[in-house]
Amino acid sequence: MLCPWRGRLKVLLATLMLVLLISWLYFLLGNLEYGPSLLPSPCFGEQPKWYLDHKALASQVQKVEEENHLLRLQLIRSQAQEGTDSNQQRSSVVEDQDVLGDRSSNRTGCLKQRMVQKCELIHVAIVCAGYNASRDVVTLVKSILFHRKNPLHFHLITDHVAQKILQTLFQSWMVPSVHVSFYNADDLKAEVSWIPNKHYSGIYGLMKLTLTKALPSDLSKVIVLDTDITFATDIAELWAVLGKFSDKQVIGLVENQSDWYLGNLWKNHKPWPALGRGFRVILLLLDRLRRIGWEQMWRLTAERELMSMLSTSLADQDIFNAVIKRSPMLVYHLPCFWNVQLSDHTRSEQCYTEVSDLKVIHWNSPKKLRVKNKHVEFFRNLYLTFLEYDGNLLRRELFGCASLSSLSSGQFQQALEELDEDDPCYDFRRQSLIQHRVHLFFLHYEDPALADAADVTLVAQLSMDRLQMLEAICKHWTGPISLALYMSDAEAQQFLRYAQASEVLSSRRNVAYHIVYKEGQFYPVNFLRNVALKNAQTPYVFLTDIDFLPMYGLYDHLRTSILQLELPQKKAALIVPAFETLHYRLTFPKSKAELLSMLDMGSLYTFRYHVWPQGHAPTDYAKWRTATVPYRVEWQPHFEPYVVVRRDCPLYDQRFVGFGWNKVSHVMELDAQEYEFLVLPNAFIIHMPHAPSFDISKFRLSSGYRDCLETLREEFHQDLSRKYGAAALKYLTAERSL
Repeated sequence: MLCPWRGRLKVLLATLMLVLLISWLYFLLGNLEYGPSLLPSPCFGEQPKWYLDHKALASQVQKVEEENHLLRLQLIRSQAQEGTDSNQQRSSVVEDQDVLGDRSSNRTGCLKQRMVQKCELIHVAIVCAGYNASRDVVTLVKSILFHRKNPLHFHLITDHVAQKILQTLFQSWMVPSVHVSFYNADDLKAEVSWIPNKHYSGIYGLMKLTLTKALPSDLSKVIVLDTDITFATDIAELWAVLGKFSDKQVIGLVENQSDWYLGNLWKNHKPWPALGRGFRVILLLLDRLRRIGWEQMWRLTAERELMSMLSTSLADQDIFNAVIKRSPMLVYHLPCFWNVQLSDHTRSEQCYTEVSDLKVIHWNSPKKLRVKNKHVEFFRNLYLTFLEYDGNLLRRELFGCASLSSLSSGQFQQALEELDEDDPCYDFRRQSLIQHRVHLFFLHYEDPALADAADVTLVAQLSMDRLQMLEAICKHWTGPISLALYMSDAEAQQFLRYAQASEVLSSRRNVAYHIVYKEGQFYPVNFLRNVALKNAQTPYVFLTDIDFLPMYGLYDHLRTSILQLELPQKKAALIVPAFETLHYRLTFPKSKAELLSMLDMGSLYTFRYHVWPQGHAPTDYAKWRTATVPYRVEWQPHFEPYVVVRRDCPLYDQRFVGFGWNKVSHVMELDAQEYEFLVLPNAFIIHMPHAPSFDISKFRLSSGYRDCLETLREEFHQDLSRKYGAAALKYLTAERSL
């Protein structure tokens, strides 16, 4: 019996040597004639003759490998006939078959998988609702953009909150070759609102069922993603899988890695019907789904199962799996590395053996980053990398692909080309043109419950070095607040953790935080003010700075003053007098009388009286000491008070960046529009001490900085004269008389 076995072994060894020889020649010729193997795959575009020759050679190599595998199986059977333990033989055969199956199913080479063409547009659908999900979408999109090599079209089914946030974000992000379409989730609620659902995602967790109706009728296929996933590879690899579907397959799914649908997690656990462990949707052939009557199919299935199940536990996943249970031929099974699930009690470790195996990481647990997993630290670090990654670096062009530039992007490029790089003030002018990436309503915000014609929002801007002022301001001001925060992506996450950990900040729902991401060398102070101003939700705004603490009760006092002075019927700016202290620890005055006493004792001063008296002298502090009713003051050069005005007031002039003339120019335009300046006799704010900003240090040390500020000021005067005519000549005359 040993002789035939040895003969077969010789044949096997000879075959292996032949395979190694052919493989060596194949790679040697490829490297010599066509360059290293790291060059782009010839699957993209037309296939040249040399590639067809390689393809034929590779086919021969694969054929020899398959013959080799059959010989190995025959050897195993021969060993079994000679008395080898039958259990060992069966396990060996199964193991070999599993290895072969994995290799054939996971192979991503050109021989088995249709590759994505260069510049082919990839469509991605995402359901997103609310403030938290909008933040998650940004991290998901970053991970996709980091790896992508193709144009992308995101189809976002959103509520009104997410649409406002994400529309502004993508418009200001201006990523080349990225298109975004929005679909109103409210229009789809009637399709699924009849389905009882216990899942924490609520009605939005059922929206994927409606994609055949929600998305354009000419869209034939789409990748469907949850907001809580992270890509670790090029999304084009997943898009290419759609080309492997058979004629009957319409849905690409990954099997769940938990035992939820097996019904054995706890006693009396009764899940919805599913094949095995059930599946999660990733790929949809929309045109085929429409042809087979998908809408009627899932509705009938849901109605039938709800008679016994009463409600869904995993939202649309339950209904998808119930449909698949009855029609398994519709499913294309994807390897589980396309959805490595990081929820408790999953078998996700079976989906990968190396980092290179990972494709998509799914944080599909309410615990999110706190989930228990053997390799959770690695996954968490990967997620945090994209969470804090500078999104400005993802504005990469796809060379060779036509990109339809947005209007904002085109205008920015044209304006940049018109700048003179030899201009001494080039950096100032360029900074004012930058379209900063903006994430509105970074944290949960609730609009004022009742419409109030006299309601007022505190508007301010800040950077990371003024974060400590937030809690104090929230204690002093109980009304709505709109803040623009100038931060990097990493700093925005630090702020998020700070706000969520603060009892004061986390308890407030009427503070809107708008993140403006850092770009350029100057602090874009007036751009920030405009972001905060334009996103205030009340009829009136109090335009202040983050370093000032309002007197206790100022919010209610301003609302009363607005009504008493009949501000809705007139064009007026209410001035809140500003004071300052040089003490970091201050017993804050509870009334005007206490403030006057502290002023007399020298623990308080009128704001900037010792360095810039022109800024607030027109407020007439001497008159304010004894005033009991509002009094009118006239505009004077360099006047920059803190005012309460209607929300539709003029925006700040964004040419002024860094330090100098940013508020002066705004007050000047208020005067040009014939605003009446009224000083409130019983209101005040106090400036708290802090280290000087970087921009004021540059102003003091650089004569070039001061010269450019003077140039910008003259240009502003000229623009004001052109805009308001002869009425604006007084500003130029007043400046020259100083």
